Amino acid sequence: MKNIFPPINEQMDLIKRGTIEIIPEDDLLRKLEKSFKEIKPLNIKLGCDPTRPDLHLGHSVVLRKLSQFQTLGHKAILIIGDFTSLIGDPSGRNTTRPPLSPEEIAENAKSYFEQASKILNRETLKIVYNSDWLGKMSFADVIKLSSKYTVARMLERDDFTKRFKEGIPISMHEILYPLAQAMDSVAIKSDVELGGTDQKFNLLVGRDIQREHGIDPQVILTMPLLVGTDGIEKMSKSYNNYIGIDDSPKDMFGKTLSIPDNIIYNYFELATDISKNELDEIKTFLSNKENNPRDIKRKLAKKFVEMYHNKDAAINAEEEFDRIFIQKGLPDEIPELKFDIELMPILELIVKVGFAPSNNEARRLVKQGGVSVDGEKVTDLNFIVYFDKEKILKVGKRNFIKLTT
Repeated sequence: MKNIFPPINEQMDLIKRGTIEIIPEDDLLRKLEKSFKEIKPLNIKLGCDPTRPDLHLGHSVVLRKLSQFQTLGHKAILIIGDFTSLIGDPSGRNTTRPPLSPEEIAENAKSYFEQASKILNRETLKIVYNSDWLGKMSFADVIKLSSKYTVARMLERDDFTKRFKEGIPISMHEILYPLAQAMDSVAIKSDVELGGTDQKFNLLVGRDIQREHGIDPQVILTMPLLVGTDGIEKMSKSYNNYIGIDDSPKDMFGKTLSIPDNIIYNYFELATDISKNELDEIKTFLSNKENNPRDIKRKLAKKFVEMYHNKDAAINAEEEFDRIFIQKGLPDEIPELKFDIELMPILELIVKVGFAPSNNEARRLVKQGGVSVDGEKVTDLNFIVYFDKEKILKVGKRNFIKLTT
C-alpha cells in the first residue's frame, strides 16, 4: 500500500509552525513514526464549547492547526462540547462562566460548524458530541473518575490558584470540568489534542486520565492567543478588537489595515496558510526600517478577504477602501433608513441607527471628530439633523447610512 503521509521531517516542520509547546515532543515523533510505518492516521482532537455563535481570527489559529493535520493525512476530530457547555469552562477567567441552555448550545454549535467549515475540510472532518458519553455517566462513575485526581493537583491551575488566594469562590462543577474534558480524550482515544495556551492545564489532565484508563497518553500542542487589532489584548468581541470570520469584505479589509505594524508578521504566521518562504520574505521586509509596512499590511488584508470570501471580493474591498479613505468618496452601497419625523438630535440619531450603544458613546464619537453629515464634521453635541432632504450620516471610519424622508 502506498504511504499517504509526507516524510516525518516535513510533518514536524508544518506542525511546529506557530506552535508554543509540544508536550512531549519525543512522544509526537514516536506517534508519527508509528503512523507512517503502519499507514494509519493519528486521531487529532480539538474540543470546542459552543459558548458563542460567532468566530473570529483568534479562533482560527487552532482551527487552522487542525486543518494542517488534515493536510498531512491525519484524522481531525472536532468535539462539540454540548455537555461541558452546561458546566461552563473557567479557563483563563477569574469568575465562573454562566452555563448555557440546551437550546443556546444547539444553535451556537450549528453556527460554529458552519463558520469552522471555512477553514476545515468538511469531507474528512469527524464531528462528535461529548454528551454521547458524558451524559451516560452515573454518579458512581463521576465519583470513580474524581478519585483519580487530587485537589492539590487541581489547584495548581493558575486561574484556580489566583482565585483561591483572593478568596473568590471556586465551585465544585468547575473542578469537574477538566476531568470531563479529559474523558473526551479517553472516549475518542486521541493521539494529539490541540488548544490555546490557556487550555494547557486541561490538556495535561487529559494525558493523566488516559493513562489511568490504559490508553497511550495524548501529546498536547498549544497555540498562542492571537492579539487583537488594538495590539494589546487578546482578540475578543468583549474588547471590540476582533476580525470576524463572517465579517463583510469591507470590514475585514478595513479592520486588518488598522492593526499595529508590530503584529503583521504574527497574523501572517498564525492566521494564514502562506508558505515558509513567503513568511521569511515578509520577516526580512519588515525588519528593514527603510521599508513601509503599509503594502505588506494591504497584502494581509486582501489575503484574509480571499480566504473567507473570494478574490473578487478582496479586489473590491481594496478599491472601496481607497475610494472612501484616500479619495474621500462614498461606498458603492449604503444602507437607507427612512424617517417620518422632521428632526432628531445628533446623539439620539447615532444611537437610533445603531452606530453607538448609548448617548454617552455617541457623545464620545462626536467629541473625537468621528461624526459628519453630508461631509460636514459635527462638533456640536446639541446639533439637530433635519430630515428635509436625503442626507448621508457617517460615524467612525466605516459606518455610513443614507437618511431619507
